[in-house]
Amino acid sequence: MNENLTLHPDGRTTIRMQRRLPHPPEKVWRAITQPEHLAAWFPAEVTIDGDRISYGFGPDGRITHNDPPHVFAHTWGDEHLRWELEPDGPTGTLLTFSHTFSDRHGAASFTTGWHHCILALFAHLDGRTFPYDPSAAARLHDDYIHILGLDPVTVDGDTLRLERQLTRPADTVWHHLHGDQATPGDPPPAPFTATGIHAGPVTRAETGKLLEYDTPGGTVRWELADGTGQGARLILTHTGGSSAVVAWRVRVEDLASELLSLTK
Repeated sequence: MNENLTLHPDGRTTIRMQRRLPHPPEKVWRAITQPEHLAAWFPAEVTIDGDRISYGFGPDGRITHNDPPHVFAHTWGDEHLRWELEPDGPTGTLLTFSHTFSDRHGAASFTTGWHHCILALFAHLDGRTFPYDPSAAARLHDDYIHILGLDPVTVDGDTLRLERQLTRPADTVWHHLHGDQATPGDPPPAPFTATGIHAGPVTRAETGKLLEYDTPGGTVRWELADGTGQGARLILTHTGGSSAVVAWRVRVEDLASELLSLTK
């Protein structure tokens, strides 16, 4: 793998990936610019009309660079995709792909998705089909959390905040955490706690979305929101919990591993 993450001063993030393809740049160029080829590997249905590009869902984009067979770049809403092709030996291509976006915590999902898209592109260039494995993709996603250095924890004063993209949808995560057993006034189900955290009574519970409970120094709030890909975004805040960084980091890492072991 050859990926790196850049955080920009404006808060945006760029993921950059490089791959060597045993096909000449002209052939790869056709595969990344012509809709009939994009249909075999790109994650949306692409239509190109002049410098306008549409994707079948979500916002349209504009082609920002079109220098065959070297650079093809376009926006997708407020995101930007860039494909650079360089000759690699007599018949190969060095592909450098970059994706710039605002959702830093979605970086592992984006990278996993593009990794598999490029594998599908590779297969298409070879004349093969690509066998997508959702379980392998979920494992790769969590590997990318570590490869890209996506530490999910921030501390502001005495408040800890943890944001982590998960590999399972919110209802699955809620059920796994025994959220249906949460009752206001009672202690929270054990999976919502972490080592050394003294959990008080549940103060708020919304099925599949939110659980909040008191602690001696503040409150803990678990929120499951829409995320990238097929999984939920976990946002965990602990007021008065600035000393609990390690405990919550370990708990959420364990949760991510537990979710990988689930069968669909």
